[in-house]
Amino acid sequence: MKTNYHTHTERCHHAVGSDEEYVLSAIKGNYKELGFSDHTPWKYGSNYVSDIRMLPDELSGYVESINKLKEKYKDQISIKIGLECEYFPSYMYWLKTQIKKYNLDYIIYGNHFFHSDEKFRYFAKYTTTVDMLDLYEESTIEGLETGLYAYLAHPDLFILSYPEFDRHCRLMSRHICRTAARLNIPLEYNLSYNWNKKSKSDIIFPCPDFWQIAVNEGCKAIIGLDAHDNKILEDTTLYDNALAQLNELKIEVVDTIPFLTAK
Repeated sequence: MKTNYHTHTERCHHAVGSDEEYVLSAIKGNYKELGFSDHTPWKYGSNYVSDIRMLPDELSGYVESINKLKEKYKDQISIKIGLECEYFPSYMYWLKTQIKKYNLDYIIYGNHFFHSDEKFRYFAKYTTTVDMLDLYEESTIEGLETGLYAYLAHPDLFILSYPEFDRHCRLMSRHICRTAARLNIPLEYNLSYNWNKKSKSDIIFPCPDFWQIAVNEGCKAIIGLDAHDNKILEDTTLYDNALAQLNELKIEVVDTIPFLTAK
């Protein structure tokens, strides 16, 4: 079954396309189930305002909009409502209240910052030292251990800024993959970078070295578009190529996720 559970909206300030355009593109791309998982808002304990996520008071409008589309297109596609969330220990209680309040179907784990973006830098751009790798490993495993998340989004995010896949990367990747395999949490084979890739870039992402470790550790994979533009959902070649790559790796691929039962 062709599915995608990693879909953003304009509310995050770095995506384009209306909510309905994402649904229409998913139908055009022959998706059977589309999950919206825009970047979660956080009710910060400080005056910090993020420019990469919706505000807390926008969450109700997000859910209302997707619910309307779910009903409107119910005969053409299954639509689920979720969020892409970090693991911010100080704010997890607030997040759990929102999951219950809005009856969310799922959340996925996008580890972008260590414990909060109020103070720490974005892993994709600033993981240039072993210390940052350690923070990425620590927070990734802490988040996985909560059992809240349906899967780990872009688990190899660190390689977008780290200079080479060295022994530190190998060790960290093994720890993350072993934890995911033990907890039966899929790892996302993220396609957004390939779709947006600049021709001069020499970065290969998803990272082949990481994914070989995932295979060796017995992990499961799930394809995620990380859609910030509805048109990516219409690119059938991108999805088909990813599926072929995963099959060549001989890693188990899942196409559905467990949905939250305690709402």
